Amino acid sequence: MQVLSIVHRTTYRYAKPVGFGEHRLLFRPRDSHDMRLVSSRLRITPTAPVRWMHDVFGNSVAVATFEEPSDILAFESVIVVEHYGVHEPDFPLEDMAREIPFSYDLADVQDLGRTIARHHGGAQDVVSLWAQSFLGADGKAPTAEVLEAMNAAIKAEFSYFRREEEGIQSPADTLRRRRGTCRDFALLMMEAARSLGLAARFVTGYVYDPAIEMGLDAPANGIVGGGATHAWLQIYLPGAGWVEYDPTNGIVGGHNLIRVGVARDPRQAIPLQGSFFGEKEDFVGMAVDVQVTAGNTLEPDGGKAQIFAAD
Repeated sequence: MQVLSIVHRTTYRYAKPVGFGEHRLLFRPRDSHDMRLVSSRLRITPTAPVRWMHDVFGNSVAVATFEEPSDILAFESVIVVEHYGVHEPDFPLEDMAREIPFSYDLADVQDLGRTIARHHGGAQDVVSLWAQSFLGADGKAPTAEVLEAMNAAIKAEFSYFRREEEGIQSPADTLRRRRGTCRDFALLMMEAARSLGLAARFVTGYVYDPAIEMGLDAPANGIVGGGATHAWLQIYLPGAGWVEYDPTNGIVGGHNLIRVGVARDPRQAIPLQGSFFGEKEDFVGMAVDVQVTAGNTLEPDGGKAQIFAAD
């Protein structure tokens, strides 16, 4: 078990004071057997009342409403978690799921629903061909080996770059360009897994990179995606459940991954979204900074922020 602290700051600047519409924040991690939320703090400038809700996927979403205009809009989330991700996990699979192709039990299919269906029809042919290249000549292969090979291939053969603005590439474009963001890579592997009949869903959260904390060159340490929100995917495997795959970093099993939200499609798991009232040219720019460090760094706030502590 390791204790990790996440400080996530997003700042929008405007040329003059503007009004703001409702903003939705997907910052609070999902408590589970492999991760426990210890405490959290949320500060918003200008001050805004916040209400909490669970979305259709069970994610905790904070909804902020604003009454006063401002030329700056800032969000600071500080979170502390106990994390139990393991290195090189060995997932027990049911006998029927040990080899691809296999079919889920009817009861599972009814609940997995749209996580099995392809979402990007225009990319279907090239993505399917790519996915099938990991199978044997007879169209079969051990399930765990296929997924680990696919995860590792994206890490080894595709170039990562950071893109702050919203949106994703189509899986076909990612295959053609051989480059993309963590969101693009997650979507590519999701669609590839779905083409093989597997259920997959998108995950948004953070990645812990000890190299950044030590002031080292992150890529040299093998982990990229730190300093911002991160994205990966889960695949449902009978006997093991939802298994984490991070093709950006070649991680399997959730080690160093702090899960915040899951969704059927990346567009349903945007960390921060909202609107402002003004002219397009009023918007000056946006800055995002994420720091993930070992230990508990949540300090008393003097009553200026909203505190949401775990029981």
